Amino acid sequence: MENSASGSFLRNRRLESFLETKSGPNVRETQKIPSKQVIARQRPNKTDAFVDDDGWIPTLISCVRIVTCYLAMIVTTFIWAIIMLMLLPWPSQRVRQGNIYGHVTGRLLMWIFGNPLKIEGTEFSNERAIYICNHASPIDIFLIMWLTPTGTVGIAKKEIIWYPLFGQLYVLANHLRIDRSDPSTAIKSMKKAVQAVKKHGLSLIVFPEGTRSKNGRLLPFKKGFVHLAIESGLPIVPIILTGTHLAWRKGSLHVRPAPISVKYLPPIKTDSWTADNINDYIKMVHDIYVENLPEAQKPISTDDTKNSSRS
Repeated sequence: MENSASGSFLRNRRLESFLETKSGPNVRETQKIPSKQVIARQRPNKTDAFVDDDGWIPTLISCVRIVTCYLAMIVTTFIWAIIMLMLLPWPSQRVRQGNIYGHVTGRLLMWIFGNPLKIEGTEFSNERAIYICNHASPIDIFLIMWLTPTGTVGIAKKEIIWYPLFGQLYVLANHLRIDRSDPSTAIKSMKKAVQAVKKHGLSLIVFPEGTRSKNGRLLPFKKGFVHLAIESGLPIVPIILTGTHLAWRKGSLHVRPAPISVKYLPPIKTDSWTADNINDYIKMVHDIYVENLPEAQKPISTDDTKNSSRS
């Protein structure tokens, strides 16, 4: 009995030794995995990896892409400038051609940049509405040029006319400008803009933050888009942009191939809005953005939402 037990014990020991010998390399490989995981945690994730890659090769590729985009924009701007000069007596046709220019140029530039792009909610992209969009990168402009429907005009500060190429075509396309030198002048400009929108059956595109975010985080909203909605009665279609601040940072000339997402949300009806509740409407729309943006683009503090009513 003892011999049988001893034999069984020895066979088990030899089997364990055999299994340990066979699985030795796998065990060593398994032991290496945690160290790789630690390194992976220290490295940026898939999106951030593009952002932090400042080597000379990615920088050179970025410079080539930017120069190519600029040259492409010169060509398309020159072509559509001639078309719009021929259409000077017909402002509505210039608006339409301005949109076609934006569709062609915006899509071409995004193709040159080569960022992976995901677009959602396109069933809401052909409404006659006030389209609003968070703003954190120059790429936002190209996306909006491409993705807003024909018959949409922008509202920009009057100084846009001095922007090379784009500014002059913006004016030729009969898009709207406002004088923001003082509040009363800005309100008068807004009323003129609304009259033009009603007269010609146009849509609007507005950046409600009023400026570009430096770090991609949502800024407080200005009151202008709410005034436009109340005066025009048009619904508001929020457009959520994510990742553009990683692809092209403010003040940088390095474009990185970070993934970008564009999401249209369902229209928000405004026909019952009144001037007495402007701050409530601003907070409501701002909260919608906070809910739909990733953590890295949400406001650092909830105070940002409260501050939005001060502007």
